[in-house]
Amino acid sequence: MFKLDRKLIISASIATAAALFAVGCGGGASATPTGSTMLNGKPTIDGGSTYQIENGYTSDYAVNEDAIKGSYNFGRTPTANELAAWDTDVTPSKLPPKGSGSVEDGEEIYEAQCVMCHGDFGSGGGGYPALSKGNAVDLQKTLTNNRYQDPDADGPTREFGSYWPQASTMWWYIHDGMPHPKTKSLSVDEVYALTAYILNINEMEIDGVEVDDEYVLDQAKFAKIVMPNVDGFEPNIDGPNALEDVRTYYANAANFGAQNLNQGAVRCMKDCQEKTVKVARINGGITDFLPPMSTVRDLPEEKGAVIAGASDYEASCAVCHGAAGMGAPVVGNHAEWSKVAAKGTAAVLANAINGINGMPPRGGTDLSDAKMKDVVNFMLNSSK
Repeated sequence: MFKLDRKLIISASIATAAALFAVGCGGGASATPTGSTMLNGKPTIDGGSTYQIENGYTSDYAVNEDAIKGSYNFGRTPTANELAAWDTDVTPSKLPPKGSGSVEDGEEIYEAQCVMCHGDFGSGGGGYPALSKGNAVDLQKTLTNNRYQDPDADGPTREFGSYWPQASTMWWYIHDGMPHPKTKSLSVDEVYALTAYILNINEMEIDGVEVDDEYVLDQAKFAKIVMPNVDGFEPNIDGPNALEDVRTYYANAANFGAQNLNQGAVRCMKDCQEKTVKVARINGGITDFLPPMSTVRDLPEEKGAVIAGASDYEASCAVCHGAAGMGAPVVGNHAEWSKVAAKGTAAVLANAINGINGMPPRGGTDLSDAKMKDVVNFMLNSSK
């Protein structure tokens, strides 16, 4: 959830989880849930309900109680060294391993392994995200921009420097997920160098010192990084009390803009939200069209089908052969035309193209063979 001047803008996924917690989400109806609490008695964060086993069932699902009796004897407890090897996360409270890297080295690595996806100087491209759009401190101020009054206004700029609250996410993501074709191929020092370069193109400072082209980033300096948007999100999900902070935050629906009838005190599945917004539905109510929309529901009048060859016949042949169906020398004169038609379509077409009995080739026109065929077919059909 992102905070703008104490007014909250929340994503659909977070809003859904928040709403579930505030208004409740029960499970099946045939067993007794613990409600909005976990087995340890604490409220759930995601709004779910825990169902205890009653008479061999949890909700509508049967449980093999014999299978869950006793203890498990598989595997062993990992050693401290094994846990340390697996625990590669970097968080605001867990620094990266010791190492160092310069902006200069980071630029070389970026040009060799990153620029093809993230663009020159982190500008983005090819469907991959931009890593910088300029000075992070200045761009962080654009996060309060909106377009609801002016659709053409500049919106918020959400890049690493302006939007991300912690640099630890950048370091960890590069180390564990980049470069895309060869993940985990960068050394610790190379990750420091790339992070330093990205801080550089975002024109950032660390402890009052500009991250310039000569800057060298190490673990001690990394611990002093303060991102411009560090306080731009809520609730607080960092620190040892993060889970309790989140539970407390979502226990009050007013924190995320919802209006629960019981303000989180009692869960419900129906009529939980007060109707505070007048909804206008588009259902034939719009009348200000210019020109006004037609209300006629009749189907359009069917018109006669266009017959191939008819227009060319009228334009080029009717002067001698007469209008269709008017009893002129050929068309419409069934007795005469039956003699011509007896020759077969192919012969009639050949005569029409090459000329016959004083008629010039193609009737003195420049009609193509295909159009002459259409004209002959039209004459045949019109004289039956």
